[in-house]
Amino acid sequence: MTINCWTRLCLVLALAGVASAQDYDLLLQGGHVIDPRNSISAVRDVAIKDGRIAAVAAKIDPATAFKVIEVGGLYVTPGLIDIHVHVFAGTGERGSYAGDNSVYPDGFTFRSGVTTVVDAGCAGWRNFQNFKDRVIDRSRTRVLAFINIVGNGMRGGRYEQNLNDMQVEPTANMALEHKGLIVGVKSAHFSGPEWDPYIRAVEAGKIANIPVMVDFGSARVRTIAELFTKYFRPGDIYTHCYAGGGRGEMTPEGRINPAILEAQKRGIIFDVGHGGGSFVFRTAVQAFKEGYYPNSISTDLHTSSMNAGMKDMANVMSKFLALGMKLDDVILRSTWNPAKQIKREDLGNLSVGSPADIAVLRVEKGEFGFLDQAGARLKGNQKLTAEMTLRDGKVVWDLNGLGRPDWNTLPKDYRSTGDSRWDAYSRERPAAPAP
Repeated sequence: MTINCWTRLCLVLALAGVASAQDYDLLLQGGHVIDPRNSISAVRDVAIKDGRIAAVAAKIDPATAFKVIEVGGLYVTPGLIDIHVHVFAGTGERGSYAGDNSVYPDGFTFRSGVTTVVDAGCAGWRNFQNFKDRVIDRSRTRVLAFINIVGNGMRGGRYEQNLNDMQVEPTANMALEHKGLIVGVKSAHFSGPEWDPYIRAVEAGKIANIPVMVDFGSARVRTIAELFTKYFRPGDIYTHCYAGGGRGEMTPEGRINPAILEAQKRGIIFDVGHGGGSFVFRTAVQAFKEGYYPNSISTDLHTSSMNAGMKDMANVMSKFLALGMKLDDVILRSTWNPAKQIKREDLGNLSVGSPADIAVLRVEKGEFGFLDQAGARLKGNQKLTAEMTLRDGKVVWDLNGLGRPDWNTLPKDYRSTGDSRWDAYSRERPAAPAP
């Protein structure tokens, strides 16, 4: 063998050795992992390969990863799941949640650690395909949906009060056609005395084997006790669980309605759905006193809530820290619990093989204030901030540049510092050195 051939062979073998040593695309090193699905709350390293969780261990050799990001002192959790948002934006329809009241998801999700949202009934069977093409298929955020029992969706009063447009069969068929994408049926805002919207939503849910989420509306001739005992099944979801009492959440004496406590024992799900008009501290504080805690934490994100008391998912989660809930329990209600509720147990966990949707959170210490729908303030000494968010193993949000080099350590004519193996916004993957 000539010297030239021998040199080339050695170089090829050396490059092969480097490639084999780099078993992972990305390693998050030294963070405190909270993964309720796997009962982990401890310092762990998390390795990612091909967009999925490859390993979670006390110590993973950094030499085995192409990219290492140090996250010591931070909390590493499954990507947050917000099961109550309104994101059917872009139609131009005024006063409509299938229009101007909704927001595009990507501008609000990753910056608060959210990787999956569930649109809460903006579209019905008549306009779901439009919603899918306009928003779901074009978003980096994973967008799932509760389909509205109203065929026209959440387009305002004259549509949402139309019992003739609440049809079981086409609603169920659309859900079956998009199984796993449509994860529930929504009924909302109905003001009539009839029970038909809830009866039909549950019928559609039974056919498609998915839960129902209800925003109970405003008719006071119907009671939540009847809803829970006559119509709801275990696993069905009552949203806006800490609202101001107008739906019957509180007794005249200022205590939690006993029907709620009994329903939760029977397996009915209670979701926060903060929104712009559905969360008050006087209800939440009393609920905590009586041991009534939400099964899931969600925002009810829309144009009227995003800049008011709600703000974003991290802010809503921080309110529960201020109310006295432990961090691990807040994470449970923002990851694994909602994943189970929508029957998407591939999400909301850091199990090996699961999609590498990850939130890296900081718990800030200081003096903070949190607002409810009325602008009433609750003081707190902790606040959650999303430092980094990963969707399918790629960094989509990096608040303080944890994954980036300092500019003055780079070449004079530096360009992109990313790589498509871990950076969602890197367009090119550098070629391997020529042998």
